[in-house]
Amino acid sequence: MHGDDRHGPGNLSLEAIYREHWRYVWRCLRRMGIPDARLEDATQDVFIVAARNLATFEGRSSIGTWLYAIAFRVAQEHHRKHVREQRPDPHFAAGTQTPEDQVQRREAAATLHALLGDLDDEQRDVFVQIEVEGVAPADLAQASGISVNTVYSRLRLARRKLERALARHRARLVAERKAATG
Repeated sequence: MHGDDRHGPGNLSLEAIYREHWRYVWRCLRRMGIPDARLEDATQDVFIVAARNLATFEGRSSIGTWLYAIAFRVAQEHHRKHVREQRPDPHFAAGTQTPEDQVQRREAAATLHALLGDLDDEQRDVFVQIEVEGVAPADLAQASGISVNTVYSRLRLARRKLERALARHRARLVAERKAATG
């Protein structure tokens, strides 16, 4: 995930943890459904909690797993306080892409976020962490305080829901193309 991020409790610097992991925390929160407008605040909230609890970190899990668990709780709190917004991802790098490529990527990102937004929080979280971030199911179970079987169950349900939603989305696109051409 982030190289060797297992540290003994005495070797931790919040500054070093922040520098190495803020992008990961930001991505996690975004994929947990935190709207772009609140990502910076939510990321700061994660590191505020981490700063408060750094002295109690025992090094039994990786720093990334520990931060993920904090991010999960912060995201849940943000969801309780705010109505979720769904926006296309404005953070794609332009590079050498044509404007059409950029539009297609933004549309794909918006579709992905909409599909992920249709999952319940627990299923979306498990899917994103395992399939996108590459978190091991056992680490996710430990960080979330749930059993590995529950992790796999949520992952299986998320995959099924996404497959069905994607099939409906593709069918809608085909119907729209047919209607537009004839």
